[in-house]
Amino acid sequence: MADELGPRRTRHAVVVGGSLAGLLAARVLSEHAERVTVVERDRYPQEPEYRPGVPQSRHLHVLIEGGQRAFDELLPGFTTELHGLGAPKLGVPRDMVQWQNGQWYARTEPTVHFYAGPRDQLDWLVRERVFADPRIERIEGTEAVGLLGDSTRVRGVLLRERGAGAPKEPYPLEADLVVDASGRSTRAADWLAGIGAEAAHEETIDTGLAYGTRLFRSPAEDPSTDARGYYIVPNPAQVYSGVILPLGDGRHVVTLAGLRGDEPPTDEKLFEDFARRLPHPVVADWIAKAEPLTPVYGFRKTANIRRRYDRPGRRPAGFLATGDALCAFNPIYGQGMAVAALTALALRGALADTRRVPTTRRVQKALLAASQQAWDISAGADRTMPGARGDAARTGALDKVTGWYLGRVALRGAAHPVVGPAFRSALHLTAPLTAVFAPAVVRAALFDPVPETPAGPPMRRQET
Repeated sequence: MADELGPRRTRHAVVVGGSLAGLLAARVLSEHAERVTVVERDRYPQEPEYRPGVPQSRHLHVLIEGGQRAFDELLPGFTTELHGLGAPKLGVPRDMVQWQNGQWYARTEPTVHFYAGPRDQLDWLVRERVFADPRIERIEGTEAVGLLGDSTRVRGVLLRERGAGAPKEPYPLEADLVVDASGRSTRAADWLAGIGAEAAHEETIDTGLAYGTRLFRSPAEDPSTDARGYYIVPNPAQVYSGVILPLGDGRHVVTLAGLRGDEPPTDEKLFEDFARRLPHPVVADWIAKAEPLTPVYGFRKTANIRRRYDRPGRRPAGFLATGDALCAFNPIYGQGMAVAALTALALRGALADTRRVPTTRRVQKALLAASQQAWDISAGADRTMPGARGDAARTGALDKVTGWYLGRVALRGAAHPVVGPAFRSALHLTAPLTAVFAPAVVRAALFDPVPETPAGPPMRRQET
């Protein structure tokens, strides 16, 4: 069989992993395959509830604007439905009290928006939409333990049921295409070795960042502010982070972060004390007035990891990786959900391209390219943090020049009418990174003075 993933070749596709990246990949594959099977380790809850397979769902999540556009293209009307479920939509910089690089951001009219809200709610809505398609079926409570085939072509997966009393012996599920969407802890290297193929080289950058999250009931109505959220942004000189965002039902999520060796504690009293390390007490003061609703949950797996399936190697046709199994980011930058959708759009484009045969390697390169901008942002920022480790943490001369320039951009992003919108559009993946190298932005970054910014936390929106 030729190495082709188009509609004439793919009768049955299997997606390993039923979180966002896997579900959106299944949505796209249903346009080409006769049948798509999603294999999920967990059993899905019937309602928007926490499940162990998404351990980070207890923490802060945002759907940035580039991701919103991608979700709506894959699942028309999705963001309208999400908003209808109560997910708050916040405008930046208008709705946020934000401190970065020693400056408070002017709360002017928004140029980008993001959705906050519980991750469980968004996951549930995606599941409802995707599994409404009769071509997409699911196998729950089951894990992939290997691949069928050989080093030239994958022909399915070996599955094993999970749980007490489940059979211990794996069973085969044949497929023309297998997509690994099992997340950053993927076992694909072992699966590939098991059929005589080579694993992908991994690039890593790890700052050791860890964070703790607790839910609170918001304080009583405060007439002194109309802020909807707060964000203290870390940098190499100030490594602590604090975020407060609404969930849409009177609850707020509070996340504090620190680097390796100085992680936020999960002890409730010490968690509040940790908030006092931020460069301004605005977050700690908010916490002191709010009602705690949950314990403090910690999270430590924040390394940037990119698996280079695009590089030459002895790898089989009929096997793709997507989502965090392909490229995982430091979650603090809020890109993961957006990239899952953008990668699914890249899969759609590669499979539908009538100008080229959609070979496994060509499609895999398209998926990796869809995550490139997010990688450049996340990895680029983390390289500058103290204690960054990993084979991709080294910086060269070009990195230093680019970093110097982007530092000037960031300083003007707080209030400059040209630089600010361009900077935010790149961060929210609504414009390419080249937007911050446009002539008008370059002139402003190199020659304009840093605009005056608020002297303290701007608790009221700036009048226009």
